[in-house]
Formats: sequence, structure tokens, C-alpha cells
Amino acid sequence: MQELSPDTIAAAGQLLQAGGLVAFPTETVYGLGANAADPVAVRRIFAAKGRPADHPLIVHVEGPDALDFWARDVPPAAWRLAEHFWPGPLTLILRRGNAPLEVTGGQDTVGLRVPGHPVALALLKAFGGGVAAPSANRFGRVSPTRARHVRQELQGLVDMVLDGGPCRVGVESTIVSLAGARPVLLRPGAVALHELQEVLGEKVDAPAVDGTIRAPGMLASHYAPVTPLEVWPTEKLQQRAEELARTGLKVAVLIIHSEPCAITATPNIIPFPMPTAPENYARRLFAVLRLFDNAGLDVLLAEAAPETEAWQAVKDRMRRASRSGKS
Repeated sequence: MQELSPDTIAAAGQLLQAGGLVAFPTETVYGLGANAADPVAVRRIFAAKGRPADHPLIVHVEGPDALDFWARDVPPAAWRLAEHFWPGPLTLILRRGNAPLEVTGGQDTVGLRVPGHPVALALLKAFGGGVAAPSANRFGRVSPTRARHVRQELQGLVDMVLDGGPCRVGVESTIVSLAGARPVLLRPGAVALHELQEVLGEKVDAPAVDGTIRAPGMLASHYAPVTPLEVWPTEKLQQRAEELARTGLKVAVLIIHSEPCAITATPNIIPFPMPTAPENYARRLFAVLRLFDNAGLDVLLAEAAPETEAWQAVKDRMRRASRSGKS
């Protein structure tokens, strides 16, 4: 990780206090941060991203003590999850306390997280408050996992970018809602469903499908590269690659299992092996999507991930990023 001087962190904190936008690393992806208590600064996030105003943001805080300020009627389950997983890649959706409606997308709930990255925690300490931050990219596009991704996409729209090196997790946080009678998993991430259930001692439900955007990353189409992405089962991947190549299209193929999925390289077909462990695949996913967006390809194919809980976060991101919806 790149070392950032205390003076640089202090300057970033002062920028936030003045209503500025600071992009900063977390263990998941880079965030685009503003003072969560300043509605004007928060609106700058939406403008920079091109994000609809009804899509809520996550408030990043220095520690669990902040829950009682930003949320109200905090249930015991929230304290148990916070104690077990924070700092870390878990966002809790709670009933809104002092969070402005600009942060919550007009909803009476708020998302809160303590990030597990030293730069993010140092920034929160220097700033002295909550930082509202979605991923630091244009709305609906691939999330950034390196500082250069932020600079490429938001040049001129952000006041400072803190470079903390590549993100360790690589996909956005798990989101669980505790605002209702039962806990609900709204977005899969590095904290797995079974881990949540073990700590809570009860079942965590799937969200109701009613079109409501209760948390970030719930749109059917999201995290999308510019290059069209299709996800195919192993046995159909080679056939689809050849179909596209015969029409003159240049195709890259992300493969997980080299043996059962032997893709033949041709001038128009580029096999690209991905990690076989889900956590390593997740860490590289967004960077690879960005890499091929800049490679002059026509189509990007991906081998469907295994149907196991460990791959749930990857499958979710690939399904939303793809245009075929076949994963």
C-alpha cells in the first residue's frame, strides 16, 4: 500500500469539512466521499456520478459508537454484527436517525459501515464525522479498485484522490437490513450469508422483489463495462465464442476452470484465465473488466461461476454487469 503522509490525510479531512469531494480507498472499492451531514456536499456526489437522487448512499463512520447518531432504535442484532465484522466489508441498514434525506434517497433508513482500510479510517479520524460515499465511478459503471481508475473516470469532478493501492476485497460490501422485523440480505459481498446467520443465530431472508431500491447496487443492470458482457455456462462458452468470431467480432473469454473449459485461441478469440478461488476472482474482477474495456474488443464472454455460496458475490456482480443475464 502506498504511504500517505499525515499532512495529506489532514488536507483531505479539511476538504471534506469545506464541502469538497474526496475519493479514498476502502478494502472493498474506492469511495467518492462527502460530509454526510452536509446536504449540499452530498448533492455534489450525485452530480459527479450522474446518480439518481433516490439511490441511497452508505455513511462511513469511524466506529460503532456513531450508530446512535446516524440511526435510531438500533436493535441488539446491529451491535452484534458490528462487534463481529467491523471494521470490515459489511453495511447495516437501520432506521434513519440524523442522516439527511439526501443521503438516504428520501427513505427512512440509512446504511452504515466502518471500513476496514487504514487510509479510510485515518480520513474518518481526521475529518471527525460521517462520510457518505458510493463507489467512485460514473453511475452504473464498473467500480474502481485502484486510484487510477478514479482519476480516469472522474477527472475534474473530484477535489482529491487518496491513493491507497489496490483494494483487498475488490467488490462492494455485503448489505444486510435490520430495519424490519427480520434481517434481510440486500446485497451479497465478502461477508457470507452463513456468517451473518451464525452471528445472529437466526435466518437472514432474501429481499422482496418489488422494484424498491433499498440499498446501493440493487438495480438489475449495474457494475457494467462499456464492452458488452455475456455470461455462459462452461459447456456453451467455446461455441458462443466461435459464433461471435465468425462474424468478425473480437472476443475475450474469462475462464475459471482451465481443464473443463478449454478455449481455443484464434486471432479473434482471446482466452483469459481468472483465479479459481472466489475471493481472488472477486479481487481482480472489476480491474479485469476495465482492462478489457480499454482493449478494443467487441464482446467480453465469461464462464459462469459455480453455484455455491462462496461465489454468490461474484455471480451477483456478473449477472448485473452482463447484458445476457445468463449467469
